[in-house]
Amino acid sequence: MADNGDDDPQYTIKEGDHVVLKRGDIFKAIQVLPKKKVIFEKQWFFLDNAVGQLYSSTFEIVSGNLQPKKPKDTEGSSDAKEAGTDNRHIVDDGKSQKLTRDDIETLKEQGLKGQEIIQQLIDNSSTFRDKTEYAQDKYIKKKKKKYENTVTILKPSCRILAMMYHGREPGKICHLRYDALAQMLTLANIHAGSKVLVFETCAGLVLGSVMERMGGYGSVIQMYPGGGPGRAGMESFGLPAHFHDMLHDFPICHVNALLAGTLDTTAKDQSAVEKQSNMAADEEQNQPEVKQQVSPEEKSMETNTGDDAALDQETKERDQRREAKAEEKKVKLEEKRKKLAAVASLLEGRNADGLIIASRFHPCPVLMGLLKFLSPSRPFVVHSQYKEPLIECYTKLREQGGTVNLRLTDTWLRHYQVLPNRTHPLLLMSGGGGYLLSGTTVATDRAKPGGSQRSEEPAPKRQKLTDTEG
Repeated sequence: MADNGDDDPQYTIKEGDHVVLKRGDIFKAIQVLPKKKVIFEKQWFFLDNAVGQLYSSTFEIVSGNLQPKKPKDTEGSSDAKEAGTDNRHIVDDGKSQKLTRDDIETLKEQGLKGQEIIQQLIDNSSTFRDKTEYAQDKYIKKKKKKYENTVTILKPSCRILAMMYHGREPGKICHLRYDALAQMLTLANIHAGSKVLVFETCAGLVLGSVMERMGGYGSVIQMYPGGGPGRAGMESFGLPAHFHDMLHDFPICHVNALLAGTLDTTAKDQSAVEKQSNMAADEEQNQPEVKQQVSPEEKSMETNTGDDAALDQETKERDQRREAKAEEKKVKLEEKRKKLAAVASLLEGRNADGLIIASRFHPCPVLMGLLKFLSPSRPFVVHSQYKEPLIECYTKLREQGGTVNLRLTDTWLRHYQVLPNRTHPLLLMSGGGGYLLSGTTVATDRAKPGGSQRSEEPAPKRQKLTDTEG
């Protein structure tokens, strides 16, 4: 029982793993490959020495290689015992630091590490000891961020990747903030063993988060626009191979045909194969004719029969390559047709357990179409950067019926600095993480409209009144 799990392979960095580099509030997702140069925050290094180390380990960059940082190096760089009472007499005129930029570069060339350079800056600052204790800590933190060549390697997770995308490229994920993503997973009741529909254009971040929470059990059907699904963010999760067995994709353009029962997964693909093969054959047939028209004089002057044999050999090889390409296209299209038919059979049951929509397109037509695939009493969540499209969805759902517990929410997030005697909210905060529309489907009985019910009801009988003599 003494083993604490540190030797477990899932906690150690291996070749081929997808990891996240962290320095301060900056993140970058990469794959660990041997002898691959990585550029992070204007520094380059190799990740070979990180293989076999534990996740969340901090490394120091030395001559392009990573060296594990010792725990003692993570302590404060200076035991600042002397501190002033206030900063009213300190003037920021740029003359308090005796070291120049050239001196700092010379220290770097001499091989001094970031911690030693920071100590040199403290020793050569004429105003450091006059600052308050809080100001000294702030100064050290600022210099650490600038001169320390350290990097932390983290295991990818939903929260880390969401923070990375929102901090670096929020437009790629439709400005979906990590707290809004967590609410989406909760409101949609994502759990193992369920069947979830996902329509997103967030680089695969929402799709990867759903797959991570389901743990490889159940099925995820990704509805995608365009020629193919985007899964760059999902690949960064580094999910095991068996997780991908639960993932299916279906083009959003075929949803209406599937709902109407007119989706044909055989005729179109076969005609496409024949059309492509015929086009390839026509192109190959036209090429020899062009060659004959270009050089008739050279051909008439040719007397060597060996050239003709070589030309015949080239023609045969060209024909073989053309046939191989056509056969390969047929195989790919056949696989695509089988996958499309399999996913269509999953959707035809209309028994999905949840729906998540987060895309740059207008959500109203997508929501109205995909809601028909959900079973009754199942949750759905729609994310949008703006509230106006969700207000339209809300109004249509209220008019159409079939849903209850409709809620349109907006989350407000602000970070706080929690330190002794200086706990306060940070000055900078996120302006917004988007809006969420959530609700639950219910069964509707549309067989008997209100007018037919009234016609079937028997007419009330009239009571016979008897005249009474007074």
